[in-house]
Formats: sequence, C-alpha cells, structure tokens
Amino acid sequence: MGLGKKDSFGSGDLRNVAGAVGRRLAVTKDEQVSIELGGALGAAGKRVDLASAGSAFGEGLGLVGYPFDHFKGTGNGGAPKRGTLSVNSSDAAFASGLARGLALAESANFARGLSHTPPNICTPAFVAEQAQKLARKTGLKCTVWKGETLVKERFEGLINVGKASENLPCMIRLEYKPKGGGRSSKPAVLIGKTMTYDSGGLSLKINNGMRGMKRDKDGGCAVIGAMHAVATVIKPRRPVVALLAVAENSISDEAYRPDDVITYRNGVTVEVTNTDAEGRLVLADALCWACEKEDPAYIVDLATLTGGVVTALGSTFAGMFCEDDGLRGKIEAAAGVSGERVWRLPMHQEYRDMMKSSVADIINSNPNRKAHPIQGAAFLSFFVTPGTAWCHLDIAGVHAVEGDSGPFVKESATGWGVRLLAEMLEAE
Repeated sequence: MGLGKKDSFGSGDLRNVAGAVGRRLAVTKDEQVSIELGGALGAAGKRVDLASAGSAFGEGLGLVGYPFDHFKGTGNGGAPKRGTLSVNSSDAAFASGLARGLALAESANFARGLSHTPPNICTPAFVAEQAQKLARKTGLKCTVWKGETLVKERFEGLINVGKASENLPCMIRLEYKPKGGGRSSKPAVLIGKTMTYDSGGLSLKINNGMRGMKRDKDGGCAVIGAMHAVATVIKPRRPVVALLAVAENSISDEAYRPDDVITYRNGVTVEVTNTDAEGRLVLADALCWACEKEDPAYIVDLATLTGGVVTALGSTFAGMFCEDDGLRGKIEAAAGVSGERVWRLPMHQEYRDMMKSSVADIINSNPNRKAHPIQGAAFLSFFVTPGTAWCHLDIAGVHAVEGDSGPFVKESATGWGVRLLAEMLEAE
C-alpha cells in the first residue's frame, strides 16, 4: 500500500490507509493480518510516534469493519456472513496503539449503530434502555427523567417538543467517577441533542426533507459513544457527566405551535416561531441543568443543529462556537489528534440581538436567514451562565457520509465526536 507523499504525511493519514486495507481484506477474506509499518514510517522523513500511528490505523480498521446490515432480511439473501479478523504487529508500541485504536473504534461504532437504528425501534425509551445497559456493563451511573419527573425538574423544552408523540421524551444523565483521585474536581459535562426523529412538527418538513431524520439524534449518539470510551478505554482522572435530551418531534393535536411561549427553569422565555428549530429547545434544558446543578469545569454540546452550517462548511469541518480560549484550545488539539476537524465561527452580541422577541425574551428561529448557523449558537448562549466555559459543536455536515470515504462506507454515520471527546478527556 502507498502512504502518500512524505512531505505531507501525518499519523492521522493511516485511518484512510486502514480503510483501504480493510476493504481489501474483506475481498480476500483473510483471517489474520500483520501490520508492519515501522520501516516505512521511519522513512517518512519526520518523527512519527508509533503508538499514535498504531492507534490511527486501529481506528480506521475498526471503523471500516463495522457492518450496517442489521436490518437485512430474507428478500435479497440476507446479510453476508463475515468471519473474524486477527490483527497484530511486531512493533510493541504500534501494537499497543493498534489495540487502543480498535477499542476507540468500538466506542464510535456503538454510537454509529445507535444512529443507524430506525425511528420505529430507536425511540426515546430505547435510547434510555441502551444508556442503562451501558451503565450496568461499565459501572457508569445512569438516571432517566421522564413523565412527571420532567415536569418537576421543569424541562420545558423537552415537554413541549415531545408532547405530540406517543413516544414520550426523557432526559438521560450518565456519570463517570474516577476510581482514584479526581473525585473532588469539577466534572466535564457533555451534552447531546438526541432527536430520535424530526418531522419538523407543525412547521412540517417539505418534499423529501424528512428522509434521514433518524440521524437527528447523532449529537446524543456521539456523547453516549464518548461515555463508552470514557468507561472502557480512556478512564480519565476527571469526573464526566453526560446529558442526553431525547425526544421525537411529531405531529398531533397535542403538538406545540408557532406562537407558543415556553418558560425555562432559568427564567428565560422563548417565543416559538418555527417548530422545526426544536433541537435548540431541548438542548436549552440540558444547558440550564448543567449550569445550575453540575458545577461544570466546562460544557461541550454536540448537535445536528442547522442546515446553515452545511452551507457554510460542507462536510469538511464541524462548526465550533467557543469564546473560552482554554476550552477552545483543548477542542482544537483533540480534533488534530482524532482527525475530526473543527472550524471556529464567530459569536457577537449582534447575533444575540437577532434572537430578541417582541413578545417573549427571545425567539427560537429568526425568519431572516442571515448567519443561520450562528443563530442556533446565539440562542443556546441564553441558557449558559456567564463565565462558564462552553463549546457548541454543530455537526450537521459531518455526522454522516453519502459515499465511501476513507474508513466509512456509503450512507453511514461517522460517529463524529466520539474520538474527539475521548482524546480531549485523555489529554487532561
């Protein structure tokens, strides 16, 4: 295999190399493979950390090897039979990294599998069940708020967005506590938008706009995948709390409406102008809770929030909104390691002013399409306590691929953010 040009080679390139190798191994049906890259990497003309290189290769091989055929029936012969693959390397550092990379890929694939699950199966209750199973398996603590508990805790965004569906909303909290020191330190809080399906509500999506909306939960999928990595691979010294705001945006005579006003637990009132801008309404609940109850060291939220970020950045970068220099540095450094690219977009008071309402405090969507991806971040900022380190990652352009790309197969979720969050937490 070729590794590309020496002058531009980086360890992260091995994810794509591994994708190519994995595709070839699927054709040859080999059961064992030895990866021997020490000499080639040494000839790259620059210092290459073999453990990092092994991790990148393991990630790529694990990602490309994940099948998305769980729902194949008997109509076309069913899913193909697959054997197991044993992977090794004679270089100890590379082999150690390889094992780590395969384990991180398993965490990302956990998120991808959840993303891939269709909405008639992956309801809010199903997501809660998966979180509870993960907690039992790994020692995480899991709490699920639903029904009257949502009312008691004033999760008004979830209540309103989810009340039209027979699949009732919930808020899921996962907690990791390190076994050694670090219990007394402030937790990192990870928040995920987890819309198991988004019809647009009464502001109904048009044409074929609903296809693929099973993946409007991919921010939450990334967060639960990151907690899998935290518990099984990374095991950071810092406590970590995950909050998943889970709902289905549907239509019935119970549906919330444009013109409704929602009052959040922090006192901010929101005039609903578009029921298809629902993700920010449920994320607001999680942000309020995190700031009020978790005493966070910092907050990172992930969401397939806006089509505008796809227009701005395509599928190359996720949109990053972060005004805290320290947290932004952590995110950018982790992105450099995981290969999940971020691009900083601006925040300014003028964008917040765009969200002001003549009826309530703010609106959830400005019909003016100016700065569309920034509108979402500006809205969310009203639910973050001033002075709290916070990063919003809009992953609408990067959470899935349309065609074969590197270690990903066509029409698959990428698990974007799982490895980035894991790298960030491990680096602390």
